[in-house]
Amino acid sequence: QWYPDPPSQDSGNYLTWSAGLDLCLGLGFCVPFLSVPPTSPHEIQHLLLHKTKLCLCLIMPSVLAFQICFAWKVSLVLCLVFPRCTLLVYCTDLPPTSIIITFHNEARSTLLRTIRSVLNRTPMHLIREIILVDDFSNDPDDCQQLIKLPKVKCLRNNERQGLVRSRIRGADIAQGTTLTFLDSHCEVNRDWLQPLLHRVKEDYTRVVCPVIDIINLDTFTYIESASELRGGFDWSLHFQWEQLSPEQKARRLDPTEPIRTPIIAGGLFVIDKAWFDYLGKYDMDMDIWGGENFEISFRVWMCGGSLEIVPCSRVGHVFRKKHPYVFPDGNANTYIKNTKRTAEVWMDEYKQYYYAARPFALERPFGNVESRLDLRKNLRCQSFKWYLENVYPELSIPKESSIQKGNIRQRQKCLESQRQNNQETPNLKLSPCAKVKGEDAKSQVWAFTYTQQILQEELCLSVITLFPGAPVVLALCKNGDDRQRWTKTGSHIEHIASHLCLDTDMFGDGTENGKEIVVNPCESSLMSQHWDMVSS
Repeated sequence: QWYPDPPSQDSGNYLTWSAGLDLCLGLGFCVPFLSVPPTSPHEIQHLLLHKTKLCLCLIMPSVLAFQICFAWKVSLVLCLVFPRCTLLVYCTDLPPTSIIITFHNEARSTLLRTIRSVLNRTPMHLIREIILVDDFSNDPDDCQQLIKLPKVKCLRNNERQGLVRSRIRGADIAQGTTLTFLDSHCEVNRDWLQPLLHRVKEDYTRVVCPVIDIINLDTFTYIESASELRGGFDWSLHFQWEQLSPEQKARRLDPTEPIRTPIIAGGLFVIDKAWFDYLGKYDMDMDIWGGENFEISFRVWMCGGSLEIVPCSRVGHVFRKKHPYVFPDGNANTYIKNTKRTAEVWMDEYKQYYYAARPFALERPFGNVESRLDLRKNLRCQSFKWYLENVYPELSIPKESSIQKGNIRQRQKCLESQRQNNQETPNLKLSPCAKVKGEDAKSQVWAFTYTQQILQEELCLSVITLFPGAPVVLALCKNGDDRQRWTKTGSHIEHIASHLCLDTDMFGDGTENGKEIVVNPCESSLMSQHWDMVSS
């Protein structure tokens, strides 16, 4: 009851007061550290920047707490200023937008920083509302505490729905004529929204994104990204940033001009609400996170719209090293399901290259896509061939799809992945070739793809070093990683970067059970380097 009465909303102290109040309410366990209750916005700001770091680090001594402490302690990032952008003039009658932020178990500090940056750096008349969709976080107060901030509304899912269905729920109640989707761990810069709304007002079929800068995960240092980047991908539907070609750069006479992009990263963009609804929103049957950016990007381009990155709009984003939450069916399985749905609906005959890059996706369930196929037909969308020719001609079509899938044999033994004692990554062994119900054991089935990777599920054969005797291990597949590229030359399987050959080496007791998979200088006379790839 000792919190001071709030200043008026017109006061410059209001946002500081409301942020501090949220801190005090949401982190009540910090109160015992205060000898005197805060009685002014200045004291609350002091609490925000100093006291919280002490109590959080004492109570939660972990990596997560360390990052939360920095999030509370570090002020909002400084605004980047680009002189050319300050000269631009935008429409004076831009429509207010509904900002939709979904989250699941997001650190309150990071979520609050996101909202504070929006409120502090956006003209208030352009914010129709900020809709928070809590995707069944462990603590329901994570969302409820934030409705004390101006413009903020809170929705909470009764069960885990994932990003796609949560965003649709937020969009369905939005009252703005445009929708602005933001991640829950980002910070906007000054004048970030006006350039985006201006482009959509000029043409409602445009879907526009800011330049995404980097906020360091550990220190919250702001790192400016290059402005002349666009979204791209490979045939495995792996998103990647790519430089504009010299020809594309030469055509851009003004560095403030929007950049047409084949695909968006998916976390941050603005779209006309009626256009979003007309295009079919999102694919409701995609789970949790991953792949939805491909589906909406293909759909926008192929069904009459366009995608742009606007250089004068910049938003910082905290890029995590791994997902902080659990995927019920596993990260890899969820991503394959979502991207497989995309391939089956939008990629036509070119989906064969997706399956060549992800051969194990062929066996994975992906649900029913009839409603999405009907949507595509009703919208009279273009073919994927049109997309490749007109939007992304730089994506080269492989000469071969999949080279082979089956056993990798050495006489009566087969290369096998063996997982022991709940290992996260299995070991490689030579084991007697086995069949289960007449089919090759899955742990002994490998795919040799056009990307020159030898893989099983999402794991690829990879060398640790490029020296003779280096162990060969299983590692998460990364396209373009030279440690994972192989070629079949006669009976040899040669590692391309090192020119060493797949071999077996004795260790331990020197018996057959003690063979390690390594790479060594290629020798045609060594039977330990002779391998047959037998199709299953």
